[in-house]
Amino acid sequence: MPKKTLLLNALLPALFCLAFVGCHHGPPPMPLDQLNPQQAHGHQIFQTYCAQCHDDRDDDSLHAPALLGVFKKPYLHSGAPATDEHVTSIIEQGYGMMPPVRNIDPQDIPDLLAYLHTL
Repeated sequence: MPKKTLLLNALLPALFCLAFVGCHHGPPPMPLDQLNPQQAHGHQIFQTYCAQCHDDRDDDSLHAPALLGVFKKPYLHSGAPATDEHVTSIIEQGYGMMPPVRNIDPQDIPDLLAYLHTL
């Protein structure tokens, strides 16, 4: 068997594992004790309105997609670009199985977004 074929046969399984197993972990979220006051308030808002369905500190999916790295990816789970405007729209109007967050104070949304940017 030619050396080129042997090399290809050896590399293909490794490439498959890298492509499909995951190696897509980004940097960890900012430690909670390093959050500024706006981000810390956003964390409290997250705990109140989002944490029952979304995980924020790791990639585990609770009832909805984890939000770790939500702004570090080019697109949201919905396929929309990962921007403050799109995330705000989803919070206010809902999307798919996610209902709109009805009781959130609109003045708290910038703090929540600030926290989500730390993930």
